Amino acid sequence: MAGWRVSPNLALNQQVAARVANGESIVHMGFGEARLPAFGPLVQRLVAGAGRTSYGPVAGGRAVREAAAGYFSRRRMPTSPDQIVVGPGSKPLLMALNLVVPGDVLLPKPAWNTYAPQAELAGKKAFHVPIPTSAGGVPDPGALRETILAARALGRDPRILILTLPDNPTGTLASPKLVREVCAVAEQEDLLIVSDEIYRDLVHDPATPFVSPAELAPPRTVVTTGLSKSLAVGGWRIGAARFPDGPWGQKIRDGVLSFASEVWSTLAGPMQEVAEYAFSEPPELRQRLADSARLHGVVAAAVHRIMVDAGAVCRPPAGGFYVYPDFGPVRGKLGLLGVTDSDSLAQHLLDEHAIVVLAGHLLGDDFGALKFKAATSMLYGDTAELQEQALAAADPLRLPHISDTLTRIDEAFTKLCA
Repeated sequence: MAGWRVSPNLALNQQVAARVANGESIVHMGFGEARLPAFGPLVQRLVAGAGRTSYGPVAGGRAVREAAAGYFSRRRMPTSPDQIVVGPGSKPLLMALNLVVPGDVLLPKPAWNTYAPQAELAGKKAFHVPIPTSAGGVPDPGALRETILAARALGRDPRILILTLPDNPTGTLASPKLVREVCAVAEQEDLLIVSDEIYRDLVHDPATPFVSPAELAPPRTVVTTGLSKSLAVGGWRIGAARFPDGPWGQKIRDGVLSFASEVWSTLAGPMQEVAEYAFSEPPELRQRLADSARLHGVVAAAVHRIMVDAGAVCRPPAGGFYVYPDFGPVRGKLGLLGVTDSDSLAQHLLDEHAIVVLAGHLLGDDFGALKFKAATSMLYGDTAELQEQALAAADPLRLPHISDTLTRIDEAFTKLCA
């Protein structure tokens, strides 16, 4: 199977772990993990569900699907349990959609590094469409139309449009106006919209307007989510998908269930116990989410300031825990250091400053662009105690372990671009 490789972010994380184990001091911002301890009540539910050893329904038990339906309904997307499928993370649910729904895939440029490989594994072609200046996670509407026409002229058949709200890798959130414009193109071109909303509950400012494509184009939108990012339990692998009401949505859901029945059978019983509690959103969990979103926003904003002060162009983060700077404005200075593209930029940061980021070309961006993704959630501390301190602090930036790391990052980028 020549050409197969481990997903670049996972491979990078393994490499960093090996170097840290050898005693190296590294600032790791190359992996999108919400570096926070598991919330106590989630652990209690996991333990309580340990006795659930039966397979159960492929879509998930009735109780967890009712909880997930309530979660979506409270977000202006009326949902019945029969529109829900839970699975071992949103990744396999997204892969199942690629295998069930025909046609090529349209992606924002840049985009999470898993979307394009999944399309290719399903025998599709992924078309990367530039994002607008205002936000990532959605393609520029005009460029989207042009890409569809160009793809069809080549004999391709783009049918699936993937959006990310808020966005990974830029950390931004598309405005309702922009989402509406993109949905209009999808309606005109008869596209299925897959709205990846796994970061939805990590919008930094709760007053920020959020509109899901499922509100604007409900018959043609599948929404995916999970607990990996919002509740920092990525290793537990809990995801959910909401399918459109009506015949088309039912047909897609049936196809996903057929795939699931042959691949993962059902979400593990203990994880369904966790998901039922999480999607029910009791008050203490809502507070945990609010505290997490606040911490992510404060630290991401601090890293954003460092990047801009060093000379980068960077969209201000609005959700999740990423920044995506473009060091094109200081290309001349970086060229003197042998930095000419995203690969050499990431390598230079590692070799000279022990800072790890994910190079932009691995996210579908141009190889020659001086861009990368930095995951700011990795800066909260190396122990559960330090991470809880960060979560509870009135001003996390004043904590010594966060302040010292930010100073180290600032000094590195100041030297890089001097």
